[in-house]
Amino acid sequence: MTAVQDPRPQYLTALDQLEKLLATITPADLDRPTPCTEFTLRRLLSHVVGGIHRFAYMGEGGRAEDVVAAVEGSDEGWPAALDRARTRVTAAWADDAKLGRPTAAPWGEVPGAAAVCGYLMELVTHSGDIARSLDNGFALDDDLARTALAVAESVLAAGPRAPGAPFAAARPVAEDADVHTRLAAFTGRTV
Repeated sequence: MTAVQDPRPQYLTALDQLEKLLATITPADLDRPTPCTEFTLRRLLSHVVGGIHRFAYMGEGGRAEDVVAAVEGSDEGWPAALDRARTRVTAAWADDAKLGRPTAAPWGEVPGAAAVCGYLMELVTHSGDIARSLDNGFALDDDLARTALAVAESVLAAGPRAPGAPFAAARPVAEDADVHTRLAAFTGRTV
C-alpha cells in the first residue's frame, strides 16, 4: 500500500498533532463550518474521536460496521475524549502481529497495516479540516501530510469516486500547492 512497513508510529504522531490542535479550540469555535460541509466543528470532532474508537474496536477484533464513527462530547471535554480514544487505540494495536491480521475495515477486509494506513490518512486529513476551520495559524506536520497523501493516492481513485466513498472526488489544485493543500484537494475539499 505504501512504503511504510509499520504505519503505527506515524499514526501516533498524527494523534500527537491532533492533541495539540484540540488544545487550541474554545467552546466558541465549535459551531464553525468545516471543509466537510456536512459537519460543524463540533460534529467533525465527534466523527474524528468516534473514528478513533471505531479503529480501536477493529484492533480489538471487531468489525467496523458494528460501531458508529461518532461520540457524544461536551464542549470543554474534547481533549479528554481524545485522550480516552488514544489510550484505547494504542492498546488495541500494540501487538505487531495485528499488522498482518485480516481486519474488517469500512472499505472491506484488509491486512491490519492497511487499516492503520487508512485511518492515518483519515486522521491527518481531518486534522487539516479542523485547522482550516479554526484558521488560527496552527502549523500542520508536512511529513504526516506527505504520508497521508501517498496513502490517499494509492487507495482512492483520482477521478470520480463511487457513491458512498468516504471522500469526494479530487479537486483541481495548483502544481506548486503545498502538501496540505494537495491532500485537501485530493480528498475532495475545495481549496
